[in-house]
Amino acid sequence: MLVAGSSGVAHASAAPVRAPLRVEALPATKRFTMSGSGGEIFRSKPLWGPTVMQSFAFDTPNNRLFTGQLRSGTPANSGDLTLSQLNFSGTVLGHMYLNGFGHAVSIGAQAVGSTTYIWTETDVDTANGRGRQICRFPWQNGATLSSSSVTKWKPVSNGSVFTPAIDQRYGRIGIRHALSDGMHVNIYSLAAAAAGDFSTVLTSFKQPALTPGVAFQGWALYGSYVYFWEGTAYPGAPDPAKANSKLWCYDINQGVLVDSFLSLAGQSLTYREAEGMAVYGSTDATARLYFGFASGVAGDRRANLFYRNNLV
Repeated sequence: MLVAGSSGVAHASAAPVRAPLRVEALPATKRFTMSGSGGEIFRSKPLWGPTVMQSFAFDTPNNRLFTGQLRSGTPANSGDLTLSQLNFSGTVLGHMYLNGFGHAVSIGAQAVGSTTYIWTETDVDTANGRGRQICRFPWQNGATLSSSSVTKWKPVSNGSVFTPAIDQRYGRIGIRHALSDGMHVNIYSLAAAAAGDFSTVLTSFKQPALTPGVAFQGWALYGSYVYFWEGTAYPGAPDPAKANSKLWCYDINQGVLVDSFLSLAGQSLTYREAEGMAVYGSTDATARLYFGFASGVAGDRRANLFYRNNLV
């Protein structure tokens, strides 16, 4: 079990906003409430590096936590990443290096017995620092992988800027990608994707517009809902008046944003940049939607994790 805590929050959502409807409906599930109960598991923990946490993922069956970061000291847009493994108190247990992969806006973790497979973008486009394909590989503490050494896939032939999100409970993977008209999400069977089969799209939708001018910082898939996370770092010392970190919930079957919430969780953090989103849990009773912040000063960035656990 993860340890509960407290988090600050602010005002709730506007009316639902429509987006293009799905290809096929998914079996309906409960959703996390964006303004509901929650807490935190750790604050101000250094990662391996330590650089800004871009994303994180849980291997729920094996109770493991991983973060994705840009690697310190490498050229801009090189796609060189660091992965850290942490325990649930935020202590670093191990790391991997990935050369030429991407930006790590979203990573995924998949349990296969006692082994954790990591899903990431790969095959960096050095013009924008984002991955042109996705890949899957087993976690190997201390290892260094190059993009050329992993099996990779391009699930959408005319897509770019690929990032994965894993729904371990319902056995699905979401692939967020850019097309000429904006960002889209395709959802596939996780078992099929792990075998390299992306021929069947379970459902697909265009990502709805979120807050103009605010940076997109992560997303998660759980059941028949997708969650989005956005926010811009404070320019210096914390100033709640400048907080714009917002949680969004999208109903895949209805094709609408059904909930949003401006969060003041961790409002005392210095820098406080929204970074990463993932789900932990194998039942509704244990499920938690986590959202992260980077904090600290340049050269000594820290990771912070908060969550929502109210399902309706």
